[in-house]
Amino acid sequence: MSLSTHVDTRLDQEPPARQEPAAPTKRRKRRGSALLTAAAAVTVFSTLVFPDQLGGYKPGLFWPGAFLRIPIEGILGAAILIVLPARWRNRVAIPLGLGLAVLTVLKVINVGFLNVLGRRFDPVLDWPLFRDGYNALSLTNGKATADAAVAGAVTLSIALLALITLAVVRLARITPRYRKPASRTVLALIAAWVVFALAGTTLYPGAPVASDSTLKTAKSTALKIPASLQDREKFTQEAQQDAFANVPADQLLTGLKGHDVVIGVVESYGRSALEKSHMSQVVDPALATSQKQLTAAGFAAKSGFLTSSTYGGGSWLAHGSFQSGLWIDNQSRYRQLISGNRLTLTNAFHQAGWNTVGVEPGNTRAWPEARFYGYNQVFDNRNLGYEGPRFGWSNMPDQYTLKAFQDNVYARKHGPLMAEITLTSSHEPWTPVPKLLDWNAIGDGSIYGPQALQGEKRSVLWKSPAKTQTEYAKSIAYSVESLTSWVQNYADDNLVMIMFGDHQAVPLVSGQGSSHDVPITIIAKDPKVLDRIASWGWQDGLKPNPQAPVWRMDQFRDKFLTAFGQQP
Repeated sequence: MSLSTHVDTRLDQEPPARQEPAAPTKRRKRRGSALLTAAAAVTVFSTLVFPDQLGGYKPGLFWPGAFLRIPIEGILGAAILIVLPARWRNRVAIPLGLGLAVLTVLKVINVGFLNVLGRRFDPVLDWPLFRDGYNALSLTNGKATADAAVAGAVTLSIALLALITLAVVRLARITPRYRKPASRTVLALIAAWVVFALAGTTLYPGAPVASDSTLKTAKSTALKIPASLQDREKFTQEAQQDAFANVPADQLLTGLKGHDVVIGVVESYGRSALEKSHMSQVVDPALATSQKQLTAAGFAAKSGFLTSSTYGGGSWLAHGSFQSGLWIDNQSRYRQLISGNRLTLTNAFHQAGWNTVGVEPGNTRAWPEARFYGYNQVFDNRNLGYEGPRFGWSNMPDQYTLKAFQDNVYARKHGPLMAEITLTSSHEPWTPVPKLLDWNAIGDGSIYGPQALQGEKRSVLWKSPAKTQTEYAKSIAYSVESLTSWVQNYADDNLVMIMFGDHQAVPLVSGQGSSHDVPITIIAKDPKVLDRIASWGWQDGLKPNPQAPVWRMDQFRDKFLTAFGQQP
């Protein structure tokens, strides 16, 4: 062999790899494995004790005491994984992980529903509300924000499903290596859970140390599904029972012959606005001033309470209950209602000879339900002539809506008129809140330009519950003052006005656990009108006190048709 060949052969050979010590590599692997196991344990524990309601928590904050709990579900899951043979362990771990992940997503959704609608999510009936929530967010914060929120929610859900399932599988693989200490730990936790459960120990309101929140979520969801599925048949039976279905038209609403009737629906006008001191100190003066103006104009008022079928949102459900005399508390019932021929208040007026008009400034497209309710004519955002800026979610200020109604309908009326006007200025986010103007200065609404620039952004305002409540109260005061000012300035002597709120505001404003009650008032100049409701026990004035009668909202139609129908 030549020297060159020898050299080339040596050059072609790769140098031997440098061997690192085996011990540090094993230690790093053990540390990495331990960190993964710890992360899996923390993930599973956190999801098991994650509360599905805010309860007494401050908005956006879960106090650590809410997580210092012993989840019975974790104990049972660990026990199952310990006793299962190896060939079944992974087969069981995957569905356990997926089940826990799904329940965790449900908990998160429940937190959102409780924070907005004051109730938990119904997995059968509530899916359409996500679309409505998206639309509301688009109108308030813009389509880009709404799209980002949807993308974030979908990404978070997928991430939770994957992360929690992998965490459970990880723990299932680790458990057999430490069977004895794991068994002892499980036994100790069972004993501790029983002791804390018997003692009723709670480190934070609504979060007992002996936790079973995940099992409760699973149980309530499982029980709700068949009940929701049966609700359709139940509602069909309820809708078939109507004491006024066959009443002749000439016997309907005879007590209101010769009167115009205007129903003013004040968005989010709830009982809390009258009884929570920091809000009532804004609303009370507005009601007092309005009462003086009405009295000076010769009008009197009587007020009570209705219990709304919805809370925090879903105004159309409240409208359906009020108009139909049926309890409409979910989208399925609403769809069944509008596909039938139930006698509504508007239809009763229509049959009895009134011209029926709907004013819906929040609608930006055709309203198919108008035919069901019985409206001859509908005004909405497309034909009210508004050229000014938006005010949060509201397309236009309430005073403009009423002025447009005055110019297009009331001032031109021929024969008796019945109108329902939905006032949207008090719809969240309550920023900016418009101010009353001279009625003759409103024009096409362009004058509102400077006012629309004065409010804070929602993202800023809602960081302070106290400020949000104040702005909400201002919006209620504005809506009520707009209505009563219209009455004072334009109403004929034969006007009868019904003013009511559709639902309470979200819990951030109305308070956790608040009732679903809303104020309702009937205003009239003709004393005979109010005499007909004397038996109701309603109180004089625009503000009912806490002892005022409370009816369910679906009871109003029958009581109203009875009071103003043909008397014996």
